[in-house]
Amino acid sequence: MTITAIDVELVTAARSGDRSAREQLIAAHLPLLYNIVGRALHGHADIDDVVQETLVRVIRDLPALRAPESFRSWLVAIAVRQIASHRQRIRTATHRASAVDPADLLAAGGDVADEAILRLHLTDQRRQVVEASRWLDPAHRPMLALWWQECAGQLTRQEVAAACDTRVAHVGVRLQRMREQLELSRGIVAALAAQPRCAGLTSAVDGWDGAPTPVWRKRIARHTRACPTCSTCTEDQVPTERLLLGIVPLAVPAGLVAALAAKGLLTTTTVATPTLVAASTPASTTGGTPGLLFGKITQVVGAHPMAGLAAGAVLLAGAVAVVVQSGATPTPPAIAAPTSVASAAVSIAPSPTTSPAQPSLARRSPIPSPPVAPPPAPPAPPPSPAAPPSSRPAIAPGTIGVGVWSLESARKAGRYLNHDGKYATLGAVDGSSPKAARQRATFAVQRGLADPNCVTLLAADGRYLRHWGMQVQLSPQENSTIFREDATFCPRPGATSASVTLRSYNYPSHVVHHRDGGFWLDVPDDSAAFAADSSFVVRDPWA
Repeated sequence: MTITAIDVELVTAARSGDRSAREQLIAAHLPLLYNIVGRALHGHADIDDVVQETLVRVIRDLPALRAPESFRSWLVAIAVRQIASHRQRIRTATHRASAVDPADLLAAGGDVADEAILRLHLTDQRRQVVEASRWLDPAHRPMLALWWQECAGQLTRQEVAAACDTRVAHVGVRLQRMREQLELSRGIVAALAAQPRCAGLTSAVDGWDGAPTPVWRKRIARHTRACPTCSTCTEDQVPTERLLLGIVPLAVPAGLVAALAAKGLLTTTTVATPTLVAASTPASTTGGTPGLLFGKITQVVGAHPMAGLAAGAVLLAGAVAVVVQSGATPTPPAIAAPTSVASAAVSIAPSPTTSPAQPSLARRSPIPSPPVAPPPAPPAPPPSPAAPPSSRPAIAPGTIGVGVWSLESARKAGRYLNHDGKYATLGAVDGSSPKAARQRATFAVQRGLADPNCVTLLAADGRYLRHWGMQVQLSPQENSTIFREDATFCPRPGATSASVTLRSYNYPSHVVHHRDGGFWLDVPDDSAAFAADSSFVVRDPWA
């Protein structure tokens, strides 16, 4: 389904401040948005909150949307980012305290998928598809949600690619990986449901607690692939994409519609539109939104941009404290001091006074941890034969000095952090390389835009290294909080004593990791290969 001329007119009018047009846009796209978030979060109690957070961002940023015809893909991209942010908040909360599993709050352990199974009386294979989706890696679940909408005709492949901020060919690769894992999971679900169950499978799952985790998916799959008995369970399976078409979309809960109407995002007229009349399911419980929240969202729309952003953050954060920067000059960062390229450092490293970091209003700014001695590491790799001679003094392990540097892969000597004009890559560079190639492997390191204790990297053409859609790429400067956070990376000790790993500022559990010909934000798997592919040795600049 593509955006129509009428939709373009609505977007244009809404962008100009037409409240009625804005409400019609929300009403028309709410089912699409709810299905993407609902499928990706698998019945989590915060689905409604994530949908509302997405709509607040849409309303806030709609005036800056340049191409009205790209509204749908722009909306979906915001939803995908909010899903990732939600998962990060959950992971952070889990690490800080032993909280009750949100799944325990659901009646009889049910979720959206369970309700769909009971309510819609799906066939056994449709039920298995929904159950198999629980075995997917967290990174694959948003891709399944997008592919689901593509199969239903609600999104095009181009819109899916735009939502992931990647090329159509590359998103096809990501979807294929997700589908392969989904088919593997369908086989696992079918084998576990077989009566009588294979004796070898019963032995393989001995000690399993029943939770669909990646570790047990791999263990069970090793058996089902090789077992002739278990493999027969998948012989008559219908292609997944055909099964998806028969699964009724998630209905937008009446409680969410009522909450949006109470906040001024929808009126009784738009609530009665055909796309929302079907939202007749009982209101879901989302943990009790404070009463003061209702009726406040409209203030975000009409207020000054910065005041509106702050108000939106206060409304969404609830009891979470909002960090507001004081007028005092921040403490200078503890990253390494400028070295042999001090002249370049002066020009690229703005002082905290003239370029203060602007912390996110929607969460606490991370507090720098006290220095901790890194664990014993193998000796640092010697410079590659073609590397430029180093004249810089030694710096503390796990840091990068302010200045101009080249970052060599700790795993592949002679290959440096590079770019192809847009995406970060790993390329071979030596003294005989053309000047343009040496410039692409040279980056200016300055204090972090979002945190002066971290760093921000600039390419020779002045563009910033940032992540978008979990892929590291170059981008011109933007005057937004999300840009400053995306372009900030925090150095940590790498795989060797003289190497560094770059952790994402706004996804602190993710590091810059080389795979599939590019650099991505990935969660470390504690393997030596992953650590080496995520580590860099700081070298003197090639250009």
